Amino acid sequence: MSEHLRTALNLAASGVPVLPLRAGKVPFGNCRRCADAACGGRPNMKNPGSCACPGPCHAWAAATTDPEVINSGSWHRAWLRASAVAYHPGGAGLTVVDLDRADAMAWARDNLPTTQTVPTTRGEHWLYLGRMQSANGVRPGVDIKSTMAYARWLGFGTGTMTDLPDTVRALASSKPAPPRPALPAVTVPAPAGGGECRHRTPAYLERGIAMAEQRITEATSGVHNAVYRTFLAVLSTHGRCGCLTDAHVGRLFSAAQAKGESARHCTEAWANARTTLGV
Repeated sequence: MSEHLRTALNLAASGVPVLPLRAGKVPFGNCRRCADAACGGRPNMKNPGSCACPGPCHAWAAATTDPEVINSGSWHRAWLRASAVAYHPGGAGLTVVDLDRADAMAWARDNLPTTQTVPTTRGEHWLYLGRMQSANGVRPGVDIKSTMAYARWLGFGTGTMTDLPDTVRALASSKPAPPRPALPAVTVPAPAGGGECRHRTPAYLERGIAMAEQRITEATSGVHNAVYRTFLAVLSTHGRCGCLTDAHVGRLFSAAQAKGESARHCTEAWANARTTLGV
């Protein structure tokens, strides 16, 4: 039995849903049936651990406390290749305040109640009893991981876990809106007769943009790739029709930034998608 599998089984026995991580702190998602959420994803997101695919493909939603699942054939092979163990804090009734910078840790010491603290590569995880909405970038160097998120298991740390304070809950509710990026110019050749899609109706375009926003919003892992693939799909369908406007691009960028992407990453992903397609 691998060390990661042993750790996972011990955590599961104490009620902590676990999943394996591969290199780069990325969940296993190699099942073709689940590529780009082709299986739908939503039922598994609503019922963590219910993924019926042959491997752990839904990040936090695949996390489970069932030892039979954890030690099953496909999961067992994943544990052998895993580089770390992850867990779903919200599924265990916990919230992790992820502090990635020295100034973030100093802020926490001055403003948050003392609790169980786990050292990380770049900072600390502060663990509280209670679940809440996850949110990235609530302060410089501060992320909140609870529901619909996963965190690396790095040991028990030190200190006694205390109840989730209102101070932390307020961070997610008062998170400032992401800055509006300077949108890249959408200069693509328009068809004869104007900017309307030559093969689609305006309603189809609106539905396509809405679906693209939803696809980005529902991404549970590999957000960078999900954003790029979504941009690629939109441009492949509408990039040569002259129908895309700055407002359409702005909606896609806003959806991506709400998932934690920076304006720079959005701009780069859009530019790379255009380069790939030659538009």
